[in-house]
Formats: sequence, C-alpha cells, structure tokens
Amino acid sequence: MSADAAPPRKLIIAIAGPSGAGKGTIARALASRLSYRHVDTGAMYRAIGWKALREGMQLDDEAAVAALSERAVLDVEDDRVAIDGDELGRAIRTPEMDRAAATVARHPAVRRALVSRQRAVGARGGVVMEGRDIGTVVFPDADVKIYLDASPEERARRRANDPAHRAPAGRVLSDVATALAERDKSDSTRAVSPLAIAADAVQIDTTGLTVEAVVDRVMAAVESVKRP
Repeated sequence: MSADAAPPRKLIIAIAGPSGAGKGTIARALASRLSYRHVDTGAMYRAIGWKALREGMQLDDEAAVAALSERAVLDVEDDRVAIDGDELGRAIRTPEMDRAAATVARHPAVRRALVSRQRAVGARGGVVMEGRDIGTVVFPDADVKIYLDASPEERARRRANDPAHRAPAGRVLSDVATALAERDKSDSTRAVSPLAIAADAVQIDTTGLTVEAVVDRVMAAVESVKRP
C-alpha cells in the first residue's frame, strides 16, 4: 500500500438468528480472526432485565424499564458484560434471564433506547455485532449481513450443552426445546423489531457444521465486500 493510500475500511458485520443457531460462537470467532470488536446486543437486554429485577421493578412496567435503559452504564464489548459497574458473567445466562430478556425486549421504548446505544457503539466500524434485529433494524445498511439457523433439535442440544446457560438439575432436552420454541414465538411476533431475515442476508444453516466451517463461509462473504 502506498504512503498516501487510504487504510482498509473497517466493516460493520451483522450476525442474526434465533437462540442456539451459533450467533455468539461464530461472532466471537469471526471477530478474533478479523481483529474486530465483538458486541453481543442481546446481552444488553439481559443486563437490563437483571438490573430491573435486582431493583425490584416489574418487567412489564415499560416506563420504568425504559428509564433504566436510558440511564444505566452498559459495557458489553468483547467478553465483558457489565452494568453500572457490576460484572455479570454467567449471571445473565440462565433460563430466568432468558425470560427476562424476552420480556423487556418487547417494550418499544426499551428497544429505542438500546438500539440508539448499539448504533453508537458500532458506527465507527471494525465490529461484529450479533443480535436478532441487527441486520434489519439496528444496521440495515451493514456491510455484511449473516443469518444463522439450525434445526430445532440441534439448537436444543447446543443450548443444553452450553455451560454459559445454567439449567436446573433434571432439566431434559425436551424442556430446552420447548423453551426455545417459546422464545422463537416471542421474538418473531413482537410488534417492534421482530426476529426476521434481512432480504440481503447470507443465510447459513449451521446444523452439523464445525465452527471453522461456518466462519469460513462468513469470511467468504466478508472478502467479497472487501474486494474492490
């Protein structure tokens, strides 16, 4: 590259899909390969749900939860998830927090507050952002849009085996599958920012594929954008 040549453009890469499709695993691996930041936008909703419950709020109180979403100090870049100085880690990866996140995510005022924050975080590029509405609402003009999915059985198996999602003793695979189906229905039928496939997204069925194989497919889409 000549001395006066412009540096490579930092891309905004949006990875969407339902729970258990591999968004987090693939987004982290892709960010590592590209030396990009990784932002899990779903963790924002989980953190708000956690904080609301801790403060004794009713999760269906949209005004109160939206006010919390506006004032809270959130840090969800890379492997860190913190709210108002509290490091959350696995505390937000539980069935209870799955339900809390789904509840607060249905509030239009909460989504407006957090979408604004997500856009601010990703605007400078050099980021892999994962979430259900990243390519349709948060960054509809993202440089690369990926939609991951997998069979219901595969998604349930992954979630059940994920140490980040602690399950009660005795919880069987069918319970996990039922919970995922309920979350899918909640996400796809909410009035604001429902789970949907962007028209220009690259769709990848991750069933039976290794992480490396999926990342390679995503990288092919990234390289096609990078090429002049």
